[in-house]
Amino acid sequence: MRQQHDQLTASLNRRRLVVPMRYRLLLAVSALMALASLAYHYWPRSPVNLAQDGNMTSTGLYASWKAGDVIVLVRHGERCDSSSNECLGPMDGITVVGSAVSTAVGQSFERLGLESTDVFASPTTRTVQTAQSMFGPSASTQSWLYDCDETLIDQAIAHKKDKRNLILVTHSGCISKIETLYGYPRAPKSEYASALFIAVNSQGKASLRGILNHEDWANLPTPMH
Repeated sequence: MRQQHDQLTASLNRRRLVVPMRYRLLLAVSALMALASLAYHYWPRSPVNLAQDGNMTSTGLYASWKAGDVIVLVRHGERCDSSSNECLGPMDGITVVGSAVSTAVGQSFERLGLESTDVFASPTTRTVQTAQSMFGPSASTQSWLYDCDETLIDQAIAHKKDKRNLILVTHSGCISKIETLYGYPRAPKSEYASALFIAVNSQGKASLRGILNHEDWANLPTPMH
């Protein structure tokens, strides 16, 4: 009888230990889920808007641009085959409206300063037309700006000349890949003629600085050259 009593007591003690352990595990899992939910809702979805809160200055982008240390990914203008607006030319190109917006963005880049800047474009009609509307006919076409993958930023750095900014006219999918690589997988699809700015330091390390949509340029202070 004594042995049976001891076995029953030991069994009850084990159950007393197991139940709190289960509750502690449930509490820990619940806490982790709550933290994950908070992070999902409050972690920035997109890179900072450079037109807000003096971000062009506070991120150091004006200084990086002046030093020729910036790579910019620009999405092409409004697609003709996705719009009811008048086409600029072929159906696989951009619209007249898209060309006008692209020209305005190009003029904004001009005010920022294009003296030490090279321009590459994806070889599609819409990106070539956009590059021409923004910067004239001097853009060089590069196939890696269309079939882009996770090596896109490495290829951009490899093509960037020292102390010269590099503007790449490309596609929303390419821009999304870069945003995902830099911690923004939930960023909205980039707008037509929007620009994603990346600074490259002297060791060749890239850091994402922020975005400008085409309407944001009007809110920028005049840069100090």
